[in-house]
Amino acid sequence: MDDIELARHLARGAARILMELRAAGSHEGKALGAEGDLRANVWLMAEIAAHRPDDGVLSEETQDTPERLAKSRVWIIDPLDGTREYGEGRSDWAVHVGLAVDGTATLGAVALPGLDLTLDSGAPLPLPPMAALPRLLVSRSRPAREAVVVADVLGGELVPMGSAGAKAMAVVRGEAEIYLHSGGQYEWDNCAPVAVAAAAGLHVSRIDGSPLVYNNSDTYLPDLLICRREWAERVLGAVAAIEA
Repeated sequence: MDDIELARHLARGAARILMELRAAGSHEGKALGAEGDLRANVWLMAEIAAHRPDDGVLSEETQDTPERLAKSRVWIIDPLDGTREYGEGRSDWAVHVGLAVDGTATLGAVALPGLDLTLDSGAPLPLPPMAALPRLLVSRSRPAREAVVVADVLGGELVPMGSAGAKAMAVVRGEAEIYLHSGGQYEWDNCAPVAVAAAAGLHVSRIDGSPLVYNNSDTYLPDLLICRREWAERVLGAVAAIEA
């Protein structure tokens, strides 16, 4: 398998594990999320070790070590993005498998198991027509302050949704135009979604317009903007005005 084939294999395999576990009914709620995270991560780590033993790995569910920092190629994975949504039986959760090369999110696959769909950077979807006024994806429980202000400035609509991967892929799929997050994330929350979004022709950056850089010693990434290129300048300008 080449890298993109491996990314698809990993995302789909973890998705299958998670769907089978949920269907079994042996766990529920938080316990289901915890067990799903564990099982998917164990399988993903074993598969990466088997297929790309010389690459680095950063996973939300595995203790981080400094060895990856010396690697040019690092797989950045989130075995279950949206644990709460998964445990609640919802569809807005995801599996993230990204590959960062020299700090750039080079390729990725994002599985949306609840929708029986996997999107990847190797076969990007054509972007659908945009809505006349932008739809901004926000957290179900705590919409980012900047997103609320930007929606007001642009005359847009806030659309609550679950996991980061589900929100990012909703922009790729044409269900929204803007995903602006400022509440704090980690590299595994957005590496794969950023790779898929960029391949589809979307704008990807920090909310100040600076690039997203991966495989850092500190894996915290405070903010993220994924949006249609037609809106990028106005969104970045509105965010800059908030900070001024």
